[in-house]
Amino acid sequence: MSLPEFRLLRPSTVEEAVRYLSQHAGNIRVLAGGTDLIPSMRQRLFEPEYVLDIRHIGELKGIRQGAEVEIGALTSLTVIEHSEFLRRHYPVLAEAASTVASPLLRNMGTIGGNICLVTWRKGCGFCIKKDGDLCHVAPGGSKCWAVFSGDTPPALLCLDAHIEIASSAGLRRIPLREFYTGIGDSYRRLEANELVTRIFLPAASADYRGIYRKLRIRGSIDYPLAGVAVVLKRSNGHVKDARLAITAVNPAPMLIKAAPQMLEGKAVDTNLAEAVGDLAAKTAKPLTTSALTPEYRREMIRVFTKRAVLAAANN
Repeated sequence: MSLPEFRLLRPSTVEEAVRYLSQHAGNIRVLAGGTDLIPSMRQRLFEPEYVLDIRHIGELKGIRQGAEVEIGALTSLTVIEHSEFLRRHYPVLAEAASTVASPLLRNMGTIGGNICLVTWRKGCGFCIKKDGDLCHVAPGGSKCWAVFSGDTPPALLCLDAHIEIASSAGLRRIPLREFYTGIGDSYRRLEANELVTRIFLPAASADYRGIYRKLRIRGSIDYPLAGVAVVLKRSNGHVKDARLAITAVNPAPMLIKAAPQMLEGKAVDTNLAEAVGDLAAKTAKPLTTSALTPEYRREMIRVFTKRAVLAAANN
């Protein structure tokens, strides 16, 4: 399929980019890696008058170490995956990045794009999940349940990551956990004139043992049908701190808030890991949106959580 007609804008600075976003808010799309936007435009799901190509903004690329770790939103998933620093100190993020799509797409895809992954598309005047007012994906529901299917956000949630957002009014910074709304058709707190520019990893989250597990039909390319991220620290054989997040089974990636209390101060064994898995499975609310049933996907959240907790404890 050919692309629809559009005007290409190529800013060289963040200031120039947000100026374009303000000028054309509502009729512009951001091109970072293009792995999601370009196919969607070819399918006429998006037909913006303007496309903002931010790939030449050098300040948004790379990993910088300091009092906290700063990752530019345009940093490729391949760079995240192969960073020796991240693999050593923030392994759950490197592992999650390594599971995204295929090597070619990871070369193109960016960490910012994965955080902002579109969950709901309204093209040609209708939602592609179902034309009309009745949703057949979540029948009987009062709100859109478009599922978020990014791999890196649950890892970033476990690391207590923050993000920087730029607009013509300046910069603001929020915890990533506050970025997602849990509402399918309005899933992120990002205005039309705003741009995610950086991700910050606190020093306090370094050196946690981290595991990411992902369910998909094929061994590569596919989005997750269920994903689990676990990080923990041990002291004297017991869990000192732990965090758990899930993805692809709710309209937003989610921290399992009760998991830390369940794990802290305890030695991890099979029974404890199973209990944490049961807790995660109760939080998951998958729907029939693929070849796999909701029951199976929920069960895999339970199984992957148990395996990830045991692996992190014994790593």
